[in-house]
This record gives sequence, structure tokens and C-alpha cells, in this order.
Amino acid sequence: MTPITRPCIGQEEADAAAKAVLSGWLSQGERVQEFERAVASYVGAKHAIATTNCTTALHLALLAAGVGPGDEVICPSFSFIATANAIVHAGATPVFVDIEPDTYNMDATLIEAAVTPRTKAIVPVDQIGLAADIVAVREIARRHNLKVVEDAAPSLGATVGEGRVGALSDFTCFSFHPRKSITTGEGGMITTNDDGAAACLRRLRSHAASTSDLSRHQSGTVEIEEYRELGYNYRMTDIQAAIGLVQLTKLDAIVEERRRLAHRYSALFARDPRLEVPCEPAGRGHTFQSYCVRLRTPRPRHEIMAGLAAQGISSRRGVMAIHREPFYRERFPSLSLPHTEAATEKTLLLPVYVGLTEAEQDHIVSALRTAIA
Repeated sequence: MTPITRPCIGQEEADAAAKAVLSGWLSQGERVQEFERAVASYVGAKHAIATTNCTTALHLALLAAGVGPGDEVICPSFSFIATANAIVHAGATPVFVDIEPDTYNMDATLIEAAVTPRTKAIVPVDQIGLAADIVAVREIARRHNLKVVEDAAPSLGATVGEGRVGALSDFTCFSFHPRKSITTGEGGMITTNDDGAAACLRRLRSHAASTSDLSRHQSGTVEIEEYRELGYNYRMTDIQAAIGLVQLTKLDAIVEERRRLAHRYSALFARDPRLEVPCEPAGRGHTFQSYCVRLRTPRPRHEIMAGLAAQGISSRRGVMAIHREPFYRERFPSLSLPHTEAATEKTLLLPVYVGLTEAEQDHIVSALRTAIA
């Protein structure tokens, strides 16, 4: 079976993890600090704060942005459910906005109408690795004194103009799940240029302790920590960070190969009216976590997916409409987002990863056409 993805990982990562294990320091320590510095340097941000995953990164970033009970946060419904869940975990209410039908990112022209006196932040999502219209989102946020918490789960390595995603919003949150460009198994990262917020985030991820375990270990004196805030256990391990440091050296090559394969798909599908290929606006560099096609055929998507599976190919639905999932449908029973709902029913993710051969890709293309027919 051709998988939907396969992490680009090997002996170097295994050796780095083993070295971390044998060091005797397994939890958050010097390797996490080194990984944070490397990610901050890569994206061009002042600070990077490692967490257990992107969901916890979003939760902490929202808290650092001042989001709390009674607040509203604007976000797209077309996303993984963690986007909205993090808002709810922070005690706030998600306010769903429809998407652009071509990029699948939140339609910035609809954001302003969703702003109310209770709005505290905007959470744009970089869908499947394509940066949202951050310039427009930031301008709306500036006019209304709102914070921007960018859900960039699949977008480490994505670009907007000459800048990298990670240095463009008040807070940017990345994922290191195995489906992303680089992985630490599980893991997340928040980047920010706000010194005070970074200090707050580092406390909150570790039970809000006034000093870290590593700091106390290295101090050489007796140091008793204090807990003045409600914190969380959202720490990354040194084992994960050791893997991440190796992975980060491969990131540009991984993104380049994913982009090559994605553009090859688009060329192969270019003349097929039954398929709409991904949109990549000028000035925005896509990481292609997956390759997303929109089906222009009356045949139900689940039948096409079953047809692919029968030919040995994994696929996934494009992205969910969060507001139609049972937990949120009960809370927003009358909400209608036409572009989100249409994309949810008709988009399909195809395999794309380093190591996928052109022969395998040709087979996927042929299999999809057979499944559609």
C-alpha cells in the first residue's frame, strides 16, 4: 500500500535519539533549548518555545495573547479540529469564517464583519502548508487591536514574499507530527518576537514554575521554585528535540522535493476537467503537507477513495468542516459556510513525500482516473 505520507527519517535521527537517551537527561533540557534556537533562527523570530504538540502550542499562544472566558476568536471552520478545540480549551468561543474556494484558506474579506466587542484574536490557518493571507489579516488585527495566532501546523518552510512563516504573526504555532515536513514523533513550537510573552509561555508550559528543572540543575546552589500561575505540563523531551535538530537540517531539501512532486502532479492533471489542482498564489511558497485535489465529478468521494484503496493507494478526505462535527454542530446548529462545506465534500488528499518515485506517482495518477471513471 502506498501511504499518504512517510517521514524522511533514518539512522542520523536514531543516533541522535540514542545519544540523548544515554546522556541521562531525557526531559526538557539543553537539546530542547538548542532546537528552539535553531527554529527561531530559521524562521527569523526572536523566540521559539517548544511544546508537546501544535494543539498545546495553540492553547498556550492564545493564553499569552490574553484570550480567556467570554472572549471570541475568529478562525476558519475548514481545518483540523484542533484549531477550534484550542480556542475552547482557552475558555473562548470560536467564530467560524468561510474560506476562499481556491486556496482553502480563511477569506480575509469576511473577517471584519465577524469582529465584535468580544473578539480578542484571529487564528488564520495555513491550509495544507499554504500560508494564509497574513498581510491582510494583520492589517485587520491592527485596526481592531487584536492578536494574530497563526495555526501554521504544516507550514514550517513556507514563505510569504521574502519572509518565512514564523516571523509574520504575533504568535505562530507549528507541528512536528509525522505527517508534517519534519517530525519529532509528536511535538510543537511557538514562535514570537514578544519578549514578555515568550517568558510567560516558557513558564506556562512547565506548570508555571518560576525556574526550570535545567536552570536549577545548572545553578550549583539550592533554588526553590515557586508557582504563581496556573500552568500546564506541555514540555517537549530532549529525545524529541535531538531528532528535531537533525530533521531541521533536512527541511529545505524535504520541502523542495515535496514541491517538485506536487508540481509534477499538477502537470499530469492539467488537462483533466474532472480534477482541480491546488492553487499557489504569487508570493506564497507552499510546503505541500499533502497534495489536495478538488473532485469535479458526480461520483461520491468515498467511492473514489475506496477505488484508490483497492489499487493499493492511501488517500484522505481533504479537510473537515469543524462546524459540522457533532461537538460543534450542537453549538452552531444553523451555521452555514458554503465554500467550506463544498470543499469538505469534494477535496481529496493524495500521497506526497520524499522517496515517492515518479513511477509510483504515475500509478497514483492512473489509479485516480480509474477510480473516478
